Amino acid sequence: MTFDSLFPRGDKNDAFAQYFIGQSYLAPLASLGMSVANVTFEPGCRNNWHRHNATAGGGQILLATAGSGWYQAEGEEPVSLTPGTVVEIPAGTKHWHGAKADSWFSHVAIAVPGEDTSNEWLEPVADEYYDALDPQRGSESAG
Repeated sequence: MTFDSLFPRGDKNDAFAQYFIGQSYLAPLASLGMSVANVTFEPGCRNNWHRHNATAGGGQILLATAGSGWYQAEGEEPVSLTPGTVVEIPAGTKHWHGAKADSWFSHVAIAVPGEDTSNEWLEPVADEYYDALDPQRGSESAG
């Protein structure tokens, strides 16, 4: 399948496969004091619920670049992600993100520098919950 994205798709994201449902790809873009990577999700692929923890600073920024996806913070409505959507995720926020069921999706993930940063991977997003998401549901931007 051809999928047009601004950045390379990268290699299969095998190092983090245990934290994803479906196939994702990872293309590191920069590492000068922080991680910046293009993450591509096949249709239906999403990561587990997780947190980006830090004692100061930290968090994550997502820049949607291609396709259509979802972002959801715990206790909030899912947000529809399309090219140009920017999501700011404060440190400690439990969330997940990934492709919609019928679309490839890419975003640039930027790890915000902070003190004592770590990722905390949690439970998968249940198939029953994910499958019930309406492709038209969700606001058009976040953060």
